[in-house]
Amino acid sequence: MAALDPKRYDINILENGGTVREFIDKKIDELSLADCSEPFHVADLDDVYKKHLTWSENLPRVTPFYAVKCNTTPAVIRTLSALGTGFDCASKAEIELVLSLGATPDRIIYAHTTKPEAHIKYARARGVHMMTFDNQDELTKIARCHPSAKLVLRITVDDSSSLRRLNLKFGARPAAAGGLLRRAGELGLDVVGVSFHVGCMCSDSRAYRRAIADARHVFNTMGFQMSLLDIGGGFPGSDNFPLKFEEIAECINVALDEFFPPDCGVQIIAEPGRYFMETAFTLAVNVFAKTVTMEDAAEHNEGDPDIVMMYYVNDGLYGSLRFFINHPEFGERRYRSVIWGPTCDSMDRLTDSCLLPELQVGEWLLMDATGAYTLSVSSNFNGFERATVFSVVTPETWRALSGVKNVVCLCIKHYKKKKKKKKNSYKFFFKFCQKFQ
Repeated sequence: MAALDPKRYDINILENGGTVREFIDKKIDELSLADCSEPFHVADLDDVYKKHLTWSENLPRVTPFYAVKCNTTPAVIRTLSALGTGFDCASKAEIELVLSLGATPDRIIYAHTTKPEAHIKYARARGVHMMTFDNQDELTKIARCHPSAKLVLRITVDDSSSLRRLNLKFGARPAAAGGLLRRAGELGLDVVGVSFHVGCMCSDSRAYRRAIADARHVFNTMGFQMSLLDIGGGFPGSDNFPLKFEEIAECINVALDEFFPPDCGVQIIAEPGRYFMETAFTLAVNVFAKTVTMEDAAEHNEGDPDIVMMYYVNDGLYGSLRFFINHPEFGERRYRSVIWGPTCDSMDRLTDSCLLPELQVGEWLLMDATGAYTLSVSSNFNGFERATVFSVVTPETWRALSGVKNVVCLCIKHYKKKKKKKKNSYKFFFKFCQKFQ
């Protein structure tokens, strides 16, 4: 895959057995020499690659269409394109991005049920035909702007077991599907399938089974010759989530075999985002300020005042960090600590109380699992720059992505290879978990 140019996409190849942590060490040294302390992400393309292999092993019938909104880093998009994934796009800009990075129009689903007319016309001009809908007004727009579109009806499903529910905003009630499909027929539009989304970070695998059964009912009763089922997203991106990806995959496979058996002629796709991105990114931030305060601790049944450390780091809620800290144990004395982002907004607080060793101004903190919905929602509020991204990959994975011979054997060998222990170069390493309201 010659088009994946490491220089063009700022991809750094880890030579001589180098690790991601060693790369971060070196990058911090380089920044220090240049008198720079701006935050930066490191994207581990090996992690993306291994997630692809895990998906293929556990959901062999389901083609992933990566949710571009999760993270738009060019090196990541290009890697996924090289691996043959499709792309779930929600706007003209996202379609334009993935097409510019190697995707073909047939590997894109315009998966937004309410689209501006100009964006629909753009999709038509670029040969993107597959798109979702859930209401009659959208059908009217599509008939006017893209009459040859291949439509996918999004239905509502039970998302009560998910941390972030989506079905209040998107989807048609299954009972209303008949009327929508009749209207599509009157407009001469081609409905090719059904889609759903069980919500973000679903904690009950049975939600997928119920949703697949609902989709089968729509297939059976609507009279259209449909050939596509889109099972949406909601897949966890790390092992810290209570419900494991493998458990979800097992439930999906059983449901698909029951309601959409392999010989039924229906293509199955999904829209994972967090699954691919969450653990692939590590963020490095710098402590640029510190305040020590004393707080009466009588309410905590302690005789002495509490020392409270307040640290200010150069990325926060308006940048990459809509997260809270799940901190590890430390063997030295720890203090109640508050960590603030860099802006003047008092809401820009990363944690209001955690126990940490004393930090010094100028030290760096590494924040793990920061790849999902961080960069894509960041801003430069107060003039603070967004974090830079450096992408890294091992030579072995690079050769596989570049199309060397025996790529299947190479992938399996790489996947089963034991991880080397990372060099713990910094005193403090934080695990971050998504914070939901």
